[in-house]
Amino acid sequence: MNVTTAAEKQEIIIYSSAVCPYCVAAKNFLKSKGQTWREVRIDIDPAAREAMMARTRRTSVPQIFVGETHVGGYDDMMALHRAGKFEPLLATLEGRDPA
Repeated sequence: MNVTTAAEKQEIIIYSSAVCPYCVAAKNFLKSKGQTWREVRIDIDPAAREAMMARTRRTSVPQIFVGETHVGGYDDMMALHRAGKFEPLLATLEGRDPA
């Protein structure tokens, strides 16, 4: 059973590894948006890798969560951004009206 804590509901979580150019790109994009995140390194924590796989049903990194919403990987995040749907998702973390 996956239990999301109250803190996780209000933060961005990136599952990543040390040698991952898409992880770097995702973090750079979030930084450009003025965002902070909690990074979970699956390459140094096997339990975190298992948790990520159970939570996302994916094995690749990065895997990005905005609050409880699984965004997916870097390409998924950029597709949401291009569609105008990523910024409203970020607004939900900040308690703003996403409209």
